[in-house]
Amino acid sequence: MAPYGTGPSETGEDDDDGPFGRPLFDDPSARALSRVGVVDVGSNSVRMVVFDGAARSPAYFYNEKIMCGLGKGLAETGRLNPEGRIRALSALRRFALLAEGMQIEPMTVVATAATREATDGAEFQAEVLRETGLRLHVVDGDEEARLSAQGVLLGWPDAKGIVCDIGGNSMELARIGDGRVGKRASTALGPFRLQQLSPDPKIRRAHIAKVLKSVQEVMKSTGERIYLVGGSWRVIARLDMERRNYPLTVLHEYRMTPKGLDDTLDWLAVTDLAVLRGRTGTSAERMELVPLACEVLRELVKVFQPSEIDVSAYGIREGLLYEHMPEKLRARDPLIEAARMAEVVQARIPGFGKKLYDFLLPLFPDASKAQLRLIKAACLLHDTTWRAHPDFRAEACFDNATRANLGGLDHPGRVFLGLALLHRYKNSRSGSRLEPMFRLLSEDEIQAAEVLGKAMRFGAMFSVGDPAKAGRLHWQPKKRLLELELTPAGVGLFGEVAQARFKALSVALKAAPNVTKAA
Repeated sequence: MAPYGTGPSETGEDDDDGPFGRPLFDDPSARALSRVGVVDVGSNSVRMVVFDGAARSPAYFYNEKIMCGLGKGLAETGRLNPEGRIRALSALRRFALLAEGMQIEPMTVVATAATREATDGAEFQAEVLRETGLRLHVVDGDEEARLSAQGVLLGWPDAKGIVCDIGGNSMELARIGDGRVGKRASTALGPFRLQQLSPDPKIRRAHIAKVLKSVQEVMKSTGERIYLVGGSWRVIARLDMERRNYPLTVLHEYRMTPKGLDDTLDWLAVTDLAVLRGRTGTSAERMELVPLACEVLRELVKVFQPSEIDVSAYGIREGLLYEHMPEKLRARDPLIEAARMAEVVQARIPGFGKKLYDFLLPLFPDASKAQLRLIKAACLLHDTTWRAHPDFRAEACFDNATRANLGGLDHPGRVFLGLALLHRYKNSRSGSRLEPMFRLLSEDEIQAAEVLGKAMRFGAMFSVGDPAKAGRLHWQPKKRLLELELTPAGVGLFGEVAQARFKALSVALKAAPNVTKAA
């Protein structure tokens, strides 16, 4: 393989491009992303993802994965799996045609452990270029660790700790914090590698522990969070949800304690994985690797002793996108950017969300920065499901918030946002099918979500132009007094429905309502 920047070659490298092809962001100030495609050629799967939407928090326009097993048997033969190679080439040929049909330019294709380690990796790289026109950028272990860590930062800007990305033939680790990637390491702890090591679990465990201890000497991680990236980890997390009867099956930012994870690993050791595969919709190819991934994860927790184990749905593909982002774009809040884009595309009156936020802000004088960003996101999203049938708008709002591809949002935050939006369209949450998810919030958080929802319910219909031109809210929490000061224009707008919704807001606040007219 020719090194980066050495000019055109049979592998397709070009002097004019960066290490991963032409930049994806032509305009650093752009808030919207021109549709871009990324392909990850891994040891186990080959996946194409097409991103669209907000530049800082892109949505998945298209997502297709083929479990090729390209690296299966590599440790024994030193070559790519013959069947896997045929399947991977077929998948890449299809992906190239799909990209052409979607008019995607450029499409970045990255290959990891299997292609870089196989003796026929360069030959496969050249074959892909010849047969599909796609340039395969083969990254080393250090780069793979860095890109995976950047993917975590794309969806989790304040992440701090150790990223651990498991693939079929390797496992990469990287330290992250303050929006940067630090020390990193690449190991041969992928399940395909371990399959070739020994049938004796004691020998495997000793080997895994030895490797991880050597990495720990470099990382020196004590009591930090571990961020898990990779399909095998996500399956284990989904099974952890199954054991716990967890109410929200969104993997991104799912969090496990060391004790809880240990209980799940014990449970998986004595449970029929075929039954669990059917209950969770896991592929047979993926489930086959879970027992070995469990062995690695158990030793990882023992050696690194993390305070918490968190799951990231973002990895190397998102890391490639982050790679191209200018600093100005990286600094934006992914949650707010995604909510703003949703409002632009889906709301009846784009731009009203900010006006609603400003109008309601006096109700939250003591809100923290974290609470204010949820309030702002809710206001931006408050009208994005208006096309749903009126009988189902409340639940559609909740589903959108809790299950949408939103970065920078933990599970309690998702439920808070969903519950606030539910109350935007509905006074009562009693008897809802969504009630099991409410247990992720405290009683105070549930009450705060209801207040925010009923405040949006009032403000959104009080004036469809700008509620601030119709009146101003004044909140005196010590006196439990909620005052609406009407402007001359607002007097005519404060009709019976507006009055009823203002009264409902005051009840949610446990406050006495008072309406005055501006002098």
